[in-house]
Amino acid sequence: MTDLEIANKTKIMPIEKIAKKLNIGKENLEMYGKYKAKLDLKPANKVGKLVLVTSINPTPYGEGKTTIAIGIHDALSKLKYNSLAVLREPSLGPVFGIKGGATGGGYAQVIPSTDINLHFTGDFHAITSANNLLSSIIDNHIFQGNELNIDPNSIIFNRCLDMNDRALRNINIASREEKFNITAASEIMAIFCLAKDLNDLKEKLGNILIGYTYDKKAVFAKELGCIDAMTILLKDALKPNLVQTLEHNPVIIHGGPFANIAHGCNSVIATKLGLSLADYVITEAGFGADLGAEKFFDIKCRNGFKPDCVVINFTIKALKYNGYAPKEEISIPNLNYIKEGIINLKTHIENISKYTNNIVVCLNKFNTDTKKEIEYVKKYVEDLGYNFEICDSFAKGGKGSIKLAEKIVKVCENKNDFKFLYDLDDKIENKITKICKEIYRAKEVEFTPNALEIIRDIEKLGYDNLPICIAKTQYSFSNDPKLLGLPKDYKITIDKLKCQTGAGFIVVYLGNIMTMPGLSKKPAAINMYIDENEIRGIF
Repeated sequence: MTDLEIANKTKIMPIEKIAKKLNIGKENLEMYGKYKAKLDLKPANKVGKLVLVTSINPTPYGEGKTTIAIGIHDALSKLKYNSLAVLREPSLGPVFGIKGGATGGGYAQVIPSTDINLHFTGDFHAITSANNLLSSIIDNHIFQGNELNIDPNSIIFNRCLDMNDRALRNINIASREEKFNITAASEIMAIFCLAKDLNDLKEKLGNILIGYTYDKKAVFAKELGCIDAMTILLKDALKPNLVQTLEHNPVIIHGGPFANIAHGCNSVIATKLGLSLADYVITEAGFGADLGAEKFFDIKCRNGFKPDCVVINFTIKALKYNGYAPKEEISIPNLNYIKEGIINLKTHIENISKYTNNIVVCLNKFNTDTKKEIEYVKKYVEDLGYNFEICDSFAKGGKGSIKLAEKIVKVCENKNDFKFLYDLDDKIENKITKICKEIYRAKEVEFTPNALEIIRDIEKLGYDNLPICIAKTQYSFSNDPKLLGLPKDYKITIDKLKCQTGAGFIVVYLGNIMTMPGLSKKPAAINMYIDENEIRGIF
């Protein structure tokens, strides 16, 4: 059966019953139909264990972080632990583009999957509207006399849309050139996911740098008088969403920034709430550990989080892919490709160990994996001195993750030795260089005169103490998606940076990163079908 068929055959429980498992009553639920609700409550003082699921660099075959995270959650629940998964919301762009749905797979899914992958509770639409309200206010201010003396050609805040549309990458409007970002890449999305509460949201929105005056003075969103209006659009969206797994365990889904552009984690609000409701909270970071986990640690965790365990997920297919196996040989047993590609996994393990040694390495099992291949990778990981376990949650649900869950519980009892990669007070160039050399393994990092000028401007504004958010391809440690495994002896040239003063990080672009994706020749949308009884083709 397909993922959607499995989901549709599962009897879904009313969301009130799911909420009861977290001791949440009806008075704290804002219903969105029978099976979805927003949570209208604040975190309690209790703090559970935080488990991060990350992976090696993504491949065309899928690594299954969400499937693994859900499987761990279901397994912990089978073991009678008070567990909760806290995940990101899917973006419509990838759903109708090439990636498809983002609610897990097989027998480890969150439901109602179709609703979650489409409009859900309207969070993305609210973020899009708030973003474009600010854009409209900016252009209207200029049209109505431009009291702030804004230079239209200096505006760096862009419109957004939650759909892949390459025609909107560069457009002309009445007074200037403009571009659209996809909503998941917008600064409003990043702010939404990093805000602590409504008041913090307002402050962060007000601090958005929108452009400069003709005499080069910075202009911030709060000077335009529309921050309360933007907040009004976002106030309901700020409440986390409650759904369930196929095994009827509670899941919170909230926020969805892209990890190759933004910081790639669910909201701070949802994570804090989850930690106050459960003994174990399972979350994930987007793409590979080099992008997702690094930003989870160095950006999100500065909001008071310390992961108790990190699960590094991989597949046999991904190892072969990183060993440059041809497409037609990916599913054929071949240890040579695995031996070539396993350096990618090893490097991710080494990178995570710079933050914590509380690590479990997890093989997401496929039915094409052989005993010999599994034994090889198991010995390889254990010889490095790390915990190894197989996860079969795709085929078996929570039952397929029991041993993995037991190992995670054991690791969570270890001393929490978490530390950051860099200090915020380090110079901008030093922070960037440290990430590029220690995480991406670049031999040399060069800053162009343009980059150095932008850095000096950021320093003058007083924002040099912000964390770094790298925007790059997710397919390689390097900025070249074709360089698999562990690229060596390469140089990274830094030319473009952008200070997102509202979100509170400095975006550093490694290569030509599209903030508005396009559709493939045959997008997923053309294979979708609906009649009175069902929807097909979303997965």
